[in-house]
Amino acid sequence: MNELPLEEELPPDHRAGFVTLVGRPSVGKSTLLNAYIGQKVAIVSHKPQTTRNRILGILTRPDAQIIFVDTPGIHQPMHKLGEYMVKTAQRAVPDADVVLFLVDVSVLPTEEDRMVAEFLAKKCSSPVILVLNKMDLLPPDKVTPHSEAYFALGQFADWMMISAVRGQNLDRLLDKVIARLPLGPRYYPAGQVTDLTERFIAAELIREQVLHFLHQEVPYAIAVVIEEFKERRPGLTYIAATIYVEKESQKGIVIGTKGEMLKKIGAAAREEIERMLDTKVFLELWVKVRPKWRKDAAALRDIGYGL
Repeated sequence: MNELPLEEELPPDHRAGFVTLVGRPSVGKSTLLNAYIGQKVAIVSHKPQTTRNRILGILTRPDAQIIFVDTPGIHQPMHKLGEYMVKTAQRAVPDADVVLFLVDVSVLPTEEDRMVAEFLAKKCSSPVILVLNKMDLLPPDKVTPHSEAYFALGQFADWMMISAVRGQNLDRLLDKVIARLPLGPRYYPAGQVTDLTERFIAAELIREQVLHFLHQEVPYAIAVVIEEFKERRPGLTYIAATIYVEKESQKGIVIGTKGEMLKKIGAAAREEIERMLDTKVFLELWVKVRPKWRKDAAALRDIGYGL
């Protein structure tokens, strides 16, 4: 009879808790999450509003388990998808043990930064650490005026200047986070890095390549739905996905001349998915038009953005 593996004995001062990342779009929340987890859990791009869902990343150490919750950028929504994204971010705050308020310190605060700060002042009872990201882009003569402008946005438990892209000061920030987590056991097994399904991540990796290859408004009008996801044989996974757009003209752009753009998107996405699954992947993509889906509550639920 095989014996069950013994659970790892944790030190008496072990800490565990949830750390929510909030901020306006494009301040580096997903980049920071991936840097801490050590692999791609959240897709990233230079385009605003890349993150649409709550993304959970789990960092387990001998002394602590830190559960990072990446959220969509808080902004002034222009449609129901935007409303869903903002509500998703806001709902992740009350349950947090620590909140990291990320800002882009290379520029002065925007109206959206002020919006986030006001929301945290009203709705957050947990410690808030101000994270001044993108220090690698901050000119020396702007360090003091930019920092002080962000300090003036609210009362913060602590602060740290970092570069998520370059990994600068991430250890120091993590020490500040862990010190504020409650004592307690792990929430997740030591080897688990996210609660996301492989189907969800595959859809996000496809959307990431759409963001990479296409420009202007088209990427924002796109949603990806996995229609089929199964192992055809050992070492080969079959994935069928639909890319939804809002207009026929967008469909033509995604497909491209003689299907060349869709082939590029598919090939790049397949490489990323194979890296995640550690198997060969056969990926089939279709492009369909669903008019004004971002403004339609029923369509949002069908596509997977229902609250």
